[in-house]
Amino acid sequence: MYIARYLDREKRGERDRERGMGEFTSLLFCLLITAQLIQIVSALKFGINYGQIANNLPSPTQVVGLLQSLNVNRVKLYDADPKVLSAFSGTNIEFIIAISNENMSAMTDSTHAQAWLSQNVQPYISGTRITCITVGNEVLTGNNTSYKSSLLPAMQSLYQALTNLGLQIQVNVSTAHSLDILANSYPPSSGSFREDLGSYLQPLLNFHSQINSPFLINAYPFFAYKADPNSISLPYVLFESNAGQTDPNTNLNYDNMLYAQIDAVYAAMKAMGHTDITVRVSETGWPSKGDEDEIGSTVENAAAYNGNLLKRVAMNQGTPLKPDVPLDVHVFALFNEDLKPGPTSERNYGLFYPDGTPVYNIGLQGTGTGYDSGSGTYFTSSSLQSSTSKLMISYGVGILVLVASIFF
Repeated sequence: MYIARYLDREKRGERDRERGMGEFTSLLFCLLITAQLIQIVSALKFGINYGQIANNLPSPTQVVGLLQSLNVNRVKLYDADPKVLSAFSGTNIEFIIAISNENMSAMTDSTHAQAWLSQNVQPYISGTRITCITVGNEVLTGNNTSYKSSLLPAMQSLYQALTNLGLQIQVNVSTAHSLDILANSYPPSSGSFREDLGSYLQPLLNFHSQINSPFLINAYPFFAYKADPNSISLPYVLFESNAGQTDPNTNLNYDNMLYAQIDAVYAAMKAMGHTDITVRVSETGWPSKGDEDEIGSTVENAAAYNGNLLKRVAMNQGTPLKPDVPLDVHVFALFNEDLKPGPTSERNYGLFYPDGTPVYNIGLQGTGTGYDSGSGTYFTSSSLQSSTSKLMISYGVGILVLVASIFF
């Protein structure tokens, strides 16, 4: 009898230990998944355009805190503002700086190009990560033929000046294009450049290939939707669930317009003999407000477009044509800029108001962002989320230790 009771207790104990091991394994799995999710969220990094055509923006020093709290690791400027470059020294945030259309002609002279680098790059590059210089913006789709003629010589002169300083590997040279350079964009495999721009684009592509610099595009599905809302599906332009469109030549399915636009540019470059140049999106975004005839310019659509776009970025997703080349984008823009000319939408592309509060929530922050006048800094709930994440991990590790002590 005694032996039977002993064996029964042993069997029950064995079952308890097995059940405990199962519970421990399940708990361990959940905690590991939680840690991985926290790591993914904290690793979300993207670029943003930091425009300053406004009279109410915070100082660059204040903007540093905002961008760091959002985990932004790349910034694109439309100039080479010394206050911005100085403020971001030591932050490890990458910068694209710019030479304006008006200054391109001067850059064709090697002496002027060298002087520009001496003033705008050399004093800052030891502390601020300047990785690219854009020469002009949407030059080829403008009406100034002088600018068009100066574009490539200015890029070549600037590259040579960088080479003279030994900076040509660290800093590349490019220019940003409007998608109006395309004569055809649908289907993506039939993408082609405008014939009247061929004499400019062919040598420009050859130069990009030679120095291994990216081809930059400003791509706005919003413009296409605004122009033809009856024919273009809103879910298709907002990265929302839809059947997509299949390219009849490649059988590749596109579930959003931005990817189709990018691949149309790849096809256009291929038609000019280049498959060795990477396309990057230097601007894309959606306005939260517009004029009556600017169909689709709402807070809801802006939040959907930029929020869904950043989800794709977090997935390291590529386009159907280039699935192994992760999407590389700079969202437009950081702030609403009240002095920008043009329709109402031009002043309402920002993710944030100038006081640091979000125009809408796209997952970068929780309850909001604001400015602390006492300390002169911005605060966001992402810092709270960071602390919470650390607490969750610490708490989880504590549970693991406790459970291990019980079951082992």
